[in-house]
Amino acid sequence: MRFDTKLIHGGQGPDPLTGAVNVPVYLSSTFAQSAPNRHKGYVYSRSANPTRTALESALAAVEEGAVGLAFSSGLGALATLLESIPSKSRIVADLDLYGGTWRLLEHHRRTFGVLTDYVDFTDLEQVRQAVAAGPAPAMVYAESPTNPLLRVIDLAASAKVAHARRSSFVVDNTFASPALQRPLTLGADIVLHSTTKYLGGHSDVIGGALVVRSKARGEKLRWLQNAVGAVPSPFDSFLVLRGMHTLGIRMRAHSAGAAAAVEVLDSSRKVRAVHYPGLASHPQHAVAARQMSEYGGMVSFELAGGMPAVRRFLRKLRIFTLAESLGGVESLVDHPASMTHASVPRSEREAHGVTDGLVRLSCGIEDPADLADDLRNALGSL
Repeated sequence: MRFDTKLIHGGQGPDPLTGAVNVPVYLSSTFAQSAPNRHKGYVYSRSANPTRTALESALAAVEEGAVGLAFSSGLGALATLLESIPSKSRIVADLDLYGGTWRLLEHHRRTFGVLTDYVDFTDLEQVRQAVAAGPAPAMVYAESPTNPLLRVIDLAASAKVAHARRSSFVVDNTFASPALQRPLTLGADIVLHSTTKYLGGHSDVIGGALVVRSKARGEKLRWLQNAVGAVPSPFDSFLVLRGMHTLGIRMRAHSAGAAAAVEVLDSSRKVRAVHYPGLASHPQHAVAARQMSEYGGMVSFELAGGMPAVRRFLRKLRIFTLAESLGGVESLVDHPASMTHASVPRSEREAHGVTDGLVRLSCGIEDPADLADDLRNALGSL
């Protein structure tokens, strides 16, 4: 099946019991057994639930992996993955990461002796040196495009560097979604998602996912999924599954909205820089063109005038809503330094390019012309 067809039918046949076309929401915490340990595949909903099984099958299908695992949040997925790493292990990660990921690596896993070395993954030689230095990393971890600077990582090349030392290569694919990019086909071992974002797509559910290329590794992580217990409810699983049905159509609309926004921002003298992989001037535009089918709905830019200009700009927006998160049908605007990346110390934040003047847009599926007008009006107030 082609991708848009797979979104609707992959792992989601009609209910075998009733013929229901939509996957039923099995709101049951436990399941009857005909005798001790004799059952129909389901015992307790933390371990497995039919609605979650359908979601996990669909996730594996669209990411072209062997095993899909659903979680109660993206950080729940990452925390469970980190449980598979022994204490005193090493991780090599990109400099540009979601603030919650950085917080988990720095303030939690260090207490278990898991240390993370951060390098610029757009410079493959830096990655190669970091992976080669010292003991082999348990994990090489990247986002692409990154949050919030929209840098693009050469996934195939990074996978080869990781595999040279038999390290797992993990890619957070939240910003692109499998509609635009499938890292497992480029050599990644595990893909991570905050399904809260594009996969759910309607700002009404919190969820996460891991999709694993190896069935054996996937089943080990399934054991941890049950042991740790950070699983989504059946209704949350249903909401993500329903959102996935329109992912292909929505991602095309998100990309069109972002292209219209970029045209306004890139032509304004009040904007110092625009970060968007679709721009020919983007440093990794050629990599993005090679490994992504479109460039997505996320845009970051720096306003001249710093925080005072940001405050005035945000007050004038009418369609873009100031809120954390991204990937919903409605357009959102975020100030990373004070919102999504506030947990990162200012010195580190600014060294990585997350300045007070940086603004992040999640372009929704509204008419692109309306999004462009909203940005044009807000910029005009500066």
